[in-house]
Amino acid sequence: MTSAQLPPLSGKVALVTGASRGIGFGVAEAFVARGDRVCITGRNEEALKEAVEKLGSERVICVAGKAHDLDHQSEAVERTMEAFGRLDHLVNNAGTNPVFGPIADLDLNVARKVFETNVISALGLAQKAWHAWQKENGGAIVNIASIAGLAPSPFIGAYGVSKAAMINLTQQLAYEFAPKVRVNAIAPAVVKTKFAQALYEGREEEAAAGYPLGRLGVPSDIGGAAAFLTSEQSDWVTGQTLVVDGGLFLKAGV
Repeated sequence: MTSAQLPPLSGKVALVTGASRGIGFGVAEAFVARGDRVCITGRNEEALKEAVEKLGSERVICVAGKAHDLDHQSEAVERTMEAFGRLDHLVNNAGTNPVFGPIADLDLNVARKVFETNVISALGLAQKAWHAWQKENGGAIVNIASIAGLAPSPFIGAYGVSKAAMINLTQQLAYEFAPKVRVNAIAPAVVKTKFAQALYEGREEEAAAGYPLGRLGVPSDIGGAAAFLTSEQSDWVTGQTLVVDGGLFLKAGV
Protein backbone atom coordinates (compact mmCIF):
# COMPACT_ATOMS: atom_id res chain seq x y z
CA MET A 1 0.00 0.00 0.00
CA THR A 2 1.50 3.33 -1.07
CA SER A 3 0.98 6.64 0.68
CA ALA A 4 -1.33 7.76 -2.12
CA GLN A 5 -3.57 4.76 -1.40
CA LEU A 6 -3.82 5.23 2.37
CA PRO A 7 -7.33 5.92 3.67
CA PRO A 8 -8.11 8.88 5.94
CA LEU A 9 -6.97 8.53 9.55
CA SER A 10 -9.49 6.90 11.85
CA GLY A 11 -8.07 8.55 14.95
CA LYS A 12 -7.43 5.14 16.51
CA VAL A 13 -4.04 3.61 17.37
CA ALA A 14 -3.14 -0.07 17.63
CA LEU A 15 -0.19 -2.09 18.86
CA VAL A 16 0.18 -5.47 17.16
CA THR A 17 2.80 -7.96 18.32
CA GLY A 18 4.54 -10.51 16.12
CA ALA A 19 3.56 -8.51 13.06
CA SER A 20 6.48 -8.62 10.64
CA ARG A 21 4.68 -11.37 8.72
CA GLY A 22 1.87 -13.91 8.94
CA ILE A 23 -1.20 -13.34 11.08
CA GLY A 24 0.23 -10.27 12.82
CA PHE A 25 0.96 -8.60 9.50
CA GLY A 26 -2.55 -9.46 8.29
CA VAL A 27 -4.01 -7.79 11.38
CA ALA A 28 -1.84 -4.70 10.97
CA GLU A 29 -2.80 -4.52 7.29
CA ALA A 30 -6.51 -4.59 8.17
CA PHE A 31 -6.04 -1.81 10.73
CA VAL A 32 -4.08 0.40 8.34
CA ALA A 33 -6.73 -0.20 5.67
CA ARG A 34 -9.40 1.33 7.90
CA GLY A 35 -7.23 4.32 8.78
CA ASP A 36 -5.60 3.33 12.07
CA ARG A 37 -2.05 4.23 13.03
CA VAL A 38 -0.13 1.15 14.10
CA CYS A 39 2.96 0.06 15.99
CA ILE A 40 4.17 -3.42 15.03
CA THR A 41 6.64 -5.53 16.96
CA GLY A 42 8.74 -8.60 16.24
CA ARG A 43 12.16 -10.08 16.84
CA ASN A 44 13.74 -9.27 13.46
CA GLU A 45 14.32 -5.55 12.95
CA GLU A 46 14.99 -5.81 9.20
CA ALA A 47 11.80 -7.82 8.66
CA LEU A 48 9.87 -5.23 10.67
CA LYS A 49 11.25 -2.37 8.57
CA GLU A 50 10.20 -4.19 5.40
CA ALA A 51 6.73 -4.68 6.85
CA VAL A 52 6.51 -0.96 7.71
CA GLU A 53 7.28 -0.09 4.09
CA LYS A 54 4.60 -2.48 2.83
CA LEU A 55 2.02 -1.08 5.24
CA GLY A 56 2.64 2.60 4.54
CA SER A 57 5.49 4.02 6.54
CA GLU A 58 4.09 7.41 7.56
CA ARG A 59 1.43 5.88 9.80
CA VAL A 60 3.26 2.76 10.99
CA ILE A 61 6.20 2.43 13.37
CA CYS A 62 8.05 -0.64 14.59
CA VAL A 63 9.83 -1.75 17.74
CA ALA A 64 12.08 -4.82 17.61
CA GLY A 65 12.46 -7.17 20.56
CA LYS A 66 11.38 -10.41 22.19
CA ALA A 67 7.73 -10.53 23.20
CA HIS A 68 8.42 -11.83 26.71
CA ASP A 69 11.09 -9.23 27.49
CA LEU A 70 9.66 -6.73 29.97
CA ASP A 71 11.87 -3.89 28.77
CA HIS A 72 10.75 -4.51 25.20
CA GLN A 73 7.11 -4.47 26.26
CA SER A 74 7.59 -1.14 28.01
CA GLU A 75 9.44 0.30 25.03
CA ALA A 76 6.71 -0.79 22.61
CA VAL A 77 3.98 0.89 24.65
CA GLU A 78 6.07 4.01 25.34
CA ARG A 79 7.07 4.42 21.69
CA THR A 80 3.45 4.04 20.61
CA MET A 81 2.33 6.70 23.07
CA GLU A 82 5.17 9.04 22.08
CA ALA A 83 4.51 8.66 18.35
CA PHE A 84 0.72 8.72 18.34
CA GLY A 85 -0.42 10.00 21.74
CA ARG A 86 -2.82 7.14 22.47
CA LEU A 87 -3.22 3.34 22.46
CA ASP A 88 -6.74 2.19 21.67
CA HIS A 89 -6.19 -1.37 20.53
CA LEU A 90 -3.75 -4.12 21.54
CA VAL A 91 -3.45 -7.36 19.59
CA ASN A 92 -1.39 -10.04 21.33
CA ASN A 93 -0.33 -12.19 18.40
CA ALA A 94 3.31 -13.07 19.17
CA GLY A 95 3.65 -16.76 19.96
CA THR A 96 5.95 -19.74 19.82
CA ASN A 97 5.70 -23.49 19.37
CA PRO A 98 9.26 -24.83 19.43
CA VAL A 99 8.48 -28.50 19.97
CA PHE A 100 6.29 -31.23 18.48
CA GLY A 101 5.58 -34.46 20.27
CA PRO A 102 3.77 -36.07 23.22
CA ILE A 103 3.37 -33.85 26.24
CA ALA A 104 4.49 -36.76 28.44
CA ASP A 105 8.02 -36.30 27.11
CA LEU A 106 8.00 -32.50 27.09
CA ASP A 107 11.06 -30.72 28.45
CA LEU A 108 9.70 -28.52 31.22
CA ASN A 109 12.12 -25.73 30.36
CA VAL A 110 10.58 -25.67 26.90
CA ALA A 111 7.12 -25.59 28.48
CA ARG A 112 8.15 -22.54 30.51
CA LYS A 113 9.35 -20.81 27.34
CA VAL A 114 6.05 -21.52 25.59
CA PHE A 115 4.01 -20.11 28.46
CA GLU A 116 6.29 -17.13 28.90
CA THR A 117 5.89 -16.12 25.26
CA ASN A 118 2.29 -17.16 24.63
CA VAL A 119 0.65 -16.20 27.92
CA ILE A 120 2.81 -14.12 30.26
CA SER A 121 3.83 -11.68 27.52
CA ALA A 122 0.15 -11.13 26.63
CA LEU A 123 -0.65 -10.38 30.26
CA GLY A 124 2.32 -8.01 30.55
CA LEU A 125 1.35 -6.00 27.50
CA ALA A 126 -2.29 -5.88 28.56
CA GLN A 127 -1.20 -4.44 31.92
CA LYS A 128 1.00 -1.85 30.26
CA ALA A 129 -1.66 -0.80 27.73
CA TRP A 130 -4.18 -0.53 30.57
CA HIS A 131 -2.01 1.75 32.67
CA ALA A 132 -0.71 3.83 29.75
CA TRP A 133 -4.05 4.70 28.16
CA GLN A 134 -6.94 2.26 28.31
CA LYS A 135 -7.82 2.49 32.02
CA GLU A 136 -8.87 6.13 31.60
CA ASN A 137 -9.79 6.23 27.94
CA GLY A 138 -11.08 2.78 27.00
CA GLY A 139 -10.16 0.51 24.14
CA ALA A 140 -10.09 -3.10 23.01
CA ILE A 141 -7.70 -6.02 23.34
CA VAL A 142 -7.62 -9.07 21.08
CA ASN A 143 -5.63 -12.17 21.97
CA ILE A 144 -4.76 -14.55 19.15
CA ALA A 145 -5.41 -18.00 20.59
CA SER A 146 -5.99 -21.23 18.61
CA ILE A 147 -8.50 -24.01 18.21
CA ALA A 148 -5.75 -26.08 19.86
CA GLY A 149 -6.77 -24.25 23.03
CA LEU A 150 -10.31 -25.59 22.76
CA ALA A 151 -9.63 -29.30 22.26
CA PRO A 152 -6.64 -31.66 22.46
CA SER A 153 -4.36 -31.64 19.41
CA PRO A 154 -1.79 -34.33 18.62
CA PHE A 155 1.88 -33.32 18.81
CA ILE A 156 1.29 -29.69 19.89
CA GLY A 157 0.13 -30.26 23.44
CA ALA A 158 2.17 -27.53 25.13
CA TYR A 159 1.07 -24.97 22.54
CA GLY A 160 -2.57 -25.99 23.00
CA VAL A 161 -2.42 -25.79 26.78
CA SER A 162 -0.85 -22.32 26.54
CA LYS A 163 -3.63 -21.19 24.21
CA ALA A 164 -6.25 -22.58 26.60
CA ALA A 165 -4.63 -20.44 29.27
CA MET A 166 -4.78 -17.45 26.93
CA ILE A 167 -8.51 -18.01 26.42
CA ASN A 168 -9.05 -18.03 30.18
CA LEU A 169 -6.81 -14.98 30.52
CA THR A 170 -9.03 -13.26 27.97
CA GLN A 171 -12.10 -13.90 30.11
CA GLN A 172 -10.37 -12.73 33.28
CA LEU A 173 -9.14 -9.51 31.67
CA ALA A 174 -12.55 -8.88 30.15
CA TYR A 175 -14.12 -9.16 33.59
CA GLU A 176 -11.55 -6.95 35.31
CA PHE A 177 -11.14 -4.32 32.57
CA ALA A 178 -14.87 -3.75 31.99
CA PRO A 179 -16.66 -1.52 31.31
CA LYS A 180 -14.16 0.68 29.48
CA VAL A 181 -12.03 -2.01 27.81
CA ARG A 182 -13.33 -4.99 25.87
CA VAL A 183 -11.14 -8.11 25.68
CA ASN A 184 -11.77 -10.94 23.23
CA ALA A 185 -9.83 -13.76 21.60
CA ILE A 186 -9.64 -15.29 18.16
CA ALA A 187 -9.09 -19.04 17.79
CA PRO A 188 -7.88 -19.81 14.26
CA ALA A 189 -7.40 -23.21 12.70
CA VAL A 190 -4.43 -23.65 10.35
CA VAL A 191 -3.55 -20.38 8.64
CA LYS A 192 -1.06 -20.36 5.77
CA THR A 193 1.96 -18.78 7.43
CA LYS A 194 5.57 -19.71 7.99
CA PHE A 195 4.70 -20.43 11.63
CA ALA A 196 2.19 -23.16 10.63
CA GLN A 197 4.01 -24.37 7.53
CA ALA A 198 4.90 -27.75 9.02
CA LEU A 199 1.19 -28.55 9.33
CA TYR A 200 0.42 -28.32 5.61
CA GLU A 201 3.63 -28.05 3.54
CA GLY A 202 3.61 -30.53 0.67
CA ARG A 203 0.05 -31.61 1.47
CA GLU A 204 -2.03 -28.43 1.36
CA GLU A 205 -4.78 -29.90 -0.80
CA GLU A 206 -5.09 -32.88 1.52
CA ALA A 207 -5.10 -30.66 4.61
CA ALA A 208 -7.69 -28.30 3.15
CA ALA A 209 -10.00 -31.20 2.29
CA GLY A 210 -10.75 -31.58 5.97
CA TYR A 211 -12.31 -28.10 6.13
CA PRO A 212 -16.00 -27.67 5.22
CA LEU A 213 -15.14 -24.39 3.44
CA GLY A 214 -12.53 -26.23 1.39
CA ARG A 215 -9.43 -24.18 2.15
CA LEU A 216 -6.92 -23.27 4.81
CA GLY A 217 -6.98 -19.83 6.36
CA VAL A 218 -4.96 -16.84 5.21
CA PRO A 219 -3.76 -13.93 7.37
CA SER A 220 -6.45 -11.57 6.08
CA ASP A 221 -9.12 -13.90 7.50
CA ILE A 222 -7.78 -13.22 10.98
CA GLY A 223 -7.14 -9.56 10.19
CA GLY A 224 -10.80 -9.09 9.33
CA ALA A 225 -11.89 -10.78 12.56
CA ALA A 226 -9.54 -8.58 14.63
CA ALA A 227 -10.82 -5.48 12.86
CA PHE A 228 -14.38 -6.45 13.78
CA LEU A 229 -13.52 -7.14 17.43
CA THR A 230 -11.90 -3.71 17.75
CA SER A 231 -14.69 -1.84 15.98
CA GLU A 232 -17.88 -0.17 17.13
CA GLN A 233 -19.82 -3.03 15.54
CA SER A 234 -18.66 -5.28 18.41
CA ASP A 235 -19.27 -2.81 21.23
CA TRP A 236 -21.38 -5.31 23.17
CA VAL A 237 -18.95 -8.21 22.80
CA THR A 238 -16.39 -9.00 25.47
CA GLY A 239 -14.85 -12.09 27.04
CA GLN A 240 -15.57 -14.16 23.94
CA THR A 241 -13.45 -16.43 21.76
CA LEU A 242 -14.28 -16.13 18.07
CA VAL A 243 -13.47 -19.38 16.26
CA VAL A 244 -12.20 -18.65 12.75
CA ASP A 245 -11.58 -22.09 11.30
CA GLY A 246 -13.26 -22.61 7.94
CA GLY A 247 -15.81 -24.82 9.68
CA LEU A 248 -13.27 -27.36 10.92
CA PHE A 249 -14.73 -27.47 14.42
CA LEU A 250 -18.06 -28.62 12.98
CA LYS A 251 -16.57 -31.99 12.11
CA ALA A 252 -16.68 -34.86 14.57
CA GLY A 253 -13.38 -35.80 16.13
CA VAL A 254 -11.77 -32.33 16.06
